[in-house]
Amino acid sequence: LATGSYFNLKPKSTALLCLPASYIAGKMMLVRAMVLGLNIHFLPPSSYPLEGVTDSFDFGAMVPLQVGNSLSKLHQVHKLIIGGAPISNSIREELKGVDNSSYETYGMTETITHIAIKPLNNKEVKDASFTVLPNVELSTDDRGYLIINAPKISDETVVTNDMVELLSKTQFKWLGRLDNVINSGGVKLHPEEIEKVLSNYIDSPFFVAGVTDEELGQKVVLVVEDAEVNDIRKIIDGIAEFKKFEKPKSIFTTKEFQRTDSGKIQRSKTVEQILKP
Repeated sequence: LATGSYFNLKPKSTALLCLPASYIAGKMMLVRAMVLGLNIHFLPPSSYPLEGVTDSFDFGAMVPLQVGNSLSKLHQVHKLIIGGAPISNSIREELKGVDNSSYETYGMTETITHIAIKPLNNKEVKDASFTVLPNVELSTDDRGYLIINAPKISDETVVTNDMVELLSKTQFKWLGRLDNVINSGGVKLHPEEIEKVLSNYIDSPFFVAGVTDEELGQKVVLVVEDAEVNDIRKIIDGIAEFKKFEKPKSIFTTKEFQRTDSGKIQRSKTVEQILKP
């Protein structure tokens, strides 16, 4: 109902389901269709969901991989929500030229689905923050981590592991997850901030992690899927934006990341596999 209200979806509005209905994102599209009275169109889940499709849709949901492979046809989905994995800087830039309304979503297991969205291709996109859906209020604890009060979803407030800059009770900027924080030489680093910088320079799938280091406690490492180490080392050494300790000390490559059935990268499992004796 909150999604329908925010996006002004009416009975008979057309919705696109191109995600697997065996996972929560696909299930939620079915629930929205049933509750809101949407005309839902099914396409087989694939990396190229709009290939050969000529119909247009009022509303749809995709993961970043699908978006990146559908940029020339995304105007066919008038309002598009994107989630499930980080959105690369290159896709963010491409979306600015797409003639539709695309939004990044924020949510977690405890909230079932997204509770906030962020516009990706309007005039305010550069400084855009996440805005919550109706009936959701935000606060932070003394560490700066987000607390969600959504009585329509949960009887209890949800204390997250996400560090945010809270702009109001309904708006925030996301900074990173506590689970991923790297403590290097006493300096706490958010891999997500380092990844934002690196995504301007590296096209291959990658992520940043912390591994044990005798001198620093933890050191920043870069893990890249199927790429040449020498080329990436040269790129990293030429990046001037890094703050102290942010520049990756080591680069690991692997033919293939460990992923969940829904395609999300399993960071810790991938690192464990690479470091395995």
